[in-house]
Amino acid sequence: MESGYHLMPTGRVRAPSHNRRMKSKHLSLRERTAYRGLEDVVGCKWSAAVVGALQRGIVRPGQLERYIPGISTKILNERLRKLLAYGLATRADHSRTSLHVEYRLTPTGAKLAGVIEQLHALQEEHAAVVAAAEKKAAPRRQDLP
Repeated sequence: MESGYHLMPTGRVRAPSHNRRMKSKHLSLRERTAYRGLEDVVGCKWSAAVVGALQRGIVRPGQLERYIPGISTKILNERLRKLLAYGLATRADHSRTSLHVEYRLTPTGAKLAGVIEQLHALQEEHAAVVAAAEKKAAPRRQDLP
């Protein structure tokens, strides 16, 4: 038995198990829910831009609209509501002193901004590789009927 092989009751030999705890073949409900929540927040093409702008200190809705080219008021408000709902941003209403609202990232939102920055750096680092691969694949796409 020193070899690591064990006899099964039927006489068949079973290979040694290096990982006694078997990993599930599927994601758990908790994991799926977490991934869906993450996708709900950052899956939209505008979310990363809004988080990045908030990280840079752009805090008022009008400033955010001007800072992020192409975003509509409706989409900006939807993304801000999502960030608030997930606890990634806070909203401060300054209507008593002056009529304006400010949004700021929470500590968790700041962590997300750091991850988004890392993803952006990775994309920038590998942009040439991706461009070369796309250029190589482009003639094949034209050959298709």
